[in-house]
Amino acid sequence: MDVFAQHRTWERAARLGLSQLACLGPHTVTGLLWTAGRTDVDWSADYRLFSQDRWDAQRLFDSVARGVLDFLGDDQPLVCALDDTLLRKSGPRIADVAYRRDPLSPPFHVNFVRGQRFLQIAAMLPARAAGPCGGRGIPVRFQPAPPLPKPSARSSEAERIETTRLRRFYNLSTMGRDAIAATRQQLDRQPGGPERTLVMAVDGSYTNQTVLRHLPPRTVLIGRIRKDAKFFAPPQPAAGDSPASPGRPRRYGEALPTPEALRKDESMPWQTVSAFATGQVHAFRIKTLAPALWPKAGADRPLRLIVIAPVCYRLRKGSRLLYRQPAFLICTDPDMPLEQVLQDYLWRWQIELDHRDEKQLIGVGQAQVSNRDSARREPAFAVACYAKLLLAGAKVYGRDATRADLPLPKWRTHVDATRVTTADLLRQLRQELWHLARQAARPHLPHFVTASQPTTKCLKFELSLADAVNHAATG
Repeated sequence: MDVFAQHRTWERAARLGLSQLACLGPHTVTGLLWTAGRTDVDWSADYRLFSQDRWDAQRLFDSVARGVLDFLGDDQPLVCALDDTLLRKSGPRIADVAYRRDPLSPPFHVNFVRGQRFLQIAAMLPARAAGPCGGRGIPVRFQPAPPLPKPSARSSEAERIETTRLRRFYNLSTMGRDAIAATRQQLDRQPGGPERTLVMAVDGSYTNQTVLRHLPPRTVLIGRIRKDAKFFAPPQPAAGDSPASPGRPRRYGEALPTPEALRKDESMPWQTVSAFATGQVHAFRIKTLAPALWPKAGADRPLRLIVIAPVCYRLRKGSRLLYRQPAFLICTDPDMPLEQVLQDYLWRWQIELDHRDEKQLIGVGQAQVSNRDSARREPAFAVACYAKLLLAGAKVYGRDATRADLPLPKWRTHVDATRVTTADLLRQLRQELWHLARQAARPHLPHFVTASQPTTKCLKFELSLADAVNHAATG
């Protein structure tokens, strides 16, 4: 409530937040008004919530971060994943829209689509024990990452040179670096946060010089790296060297094998490390090398190089072998246990599941708004509602819950137990909301005996099931 300047603004945001989760049709602002039953009243204030009202969308995630930390122990690090996502748009006048590579395009033919780019950080909420649930990623940051606009045809030569210079500092790597620093500051503001370690798992697009050389203190980065990256050993003093020797001191020692060469080196034995993934505990074969220096990270940042052999599998007997590519990782903390490094990076897949649920179930990016503030704040508002839903589900049903209150259909009675999905939480929320709406519309019957004190005010409920169904049918 402290995010908004006025109480009525908070009430309007709470109503739209529930409508964002309970909406059955397209998740546009009009669809949220249909779900809330406000089609016959003035709706301009609901649109102004995103375009004109003064509130910071990133502050909506502060309560989510506090809720995640409540589940962790005092000495347990906060594991997060960083990734960017694309919200497809077709309007040419929508703010921050540009052509981007379609991630669903085949590798032999790159396609381009118009869309908005956002940067998301999800905190990993691990289960109590390794089982069918594993962990769950809860978003704690969702910010726009628009590209620098190109100069127009009528721009001067000085403006073109300035735009070219700014492209070196205004890119996805710098935005990711600033997002990691903002998450570290957000963690430091929480009780006990300054002493807690932040572990950030990223993919290869953020494992570069811009991010590694500007990591905030008490932050560990785990990321993928190229198989031909050049590593060096720490410098060792040569025989006969003295502090007064002429020349610059050596920063790097002998050259170490590349990740691909380390994988093929038969003299280096494989180690077996267990980690949880895909519903069960797997035994991974890895090779490691530490300490290692990478010129991109700097001579003052020792790293641990990890090579993971592919865990091959077949979908059925006689089918082709899948997942035959190895993985190469680096960790900025060479002393971190290998089991923890591997498990923290495997949890990064949860942010991909968050992107899928946000777009398919929550409707992030479906709002048809073109104002710059609305185009940036409405998706963040929807993701914040999704994060609060996941956090509420973890508090009510537990971190390792496999069932909600509603019974499963008959075709799901014989499946293996899995964690409570986002669809289960949405179904449970809609059932509770519409049950309250039914109670509010039910007439009061006289009773001879009243066990409880009668209320002087009737129950008010704004979400209408009839309006939501009509909107879904006409959408």
